[in-house]
Amino acid sequence: MPGRPLTALGLTAALGLAAALSGCASTPQRPDFRGYFADNNAAAAAGPAAQQEFFNRTQHPDFTANTCELGDLTVRLDPAWSTLRPDPGFTADGVVPRGQIWVIGVEVTTRTGGSTTGHQIGSQHLVVLDGRTFGFAPCPQ
Repeated sequence: MPGRPLTALGLTAALGLAAALSGCASTPQRPDFRGYFADNNAAAAAGPAAQQEFFNRTQHPDFTANTCELGDLTVRLDPAWSTLRPDPGFTADGVVPRGQIWVIGVEVTTRTGGSTTGHQIGSQHLVVLDGRTFGFAPCPQ
């Protein structure tokens, strides 16, 4: 309203709204995960051994004991970029991983012995820690 003074709380709310509208909100800068997904899918195309090596190399360092042998399974991940968002409340086995935690919707295609064995929509958690991207290797059920 014209002529109405802003209180401290009103000013804080107004500044917060202005920051949110200008894109300066406290959301961390969106990382570029294109390389992670490209490397995953290249490994999947190269076969189970390459995929296993990729998952071992990119497993979050706090969870290296939580990897599974994939056997002859490969996992292709196709991200829905518009779904990428921070997820600081995520826990893996009840533990919050170190780093900036993000989640993104993915289309997952599994192949075994060269044949498609599964296709579903899921989510993938990724963590940026010390400038590197880490994930959590899947375990076939």
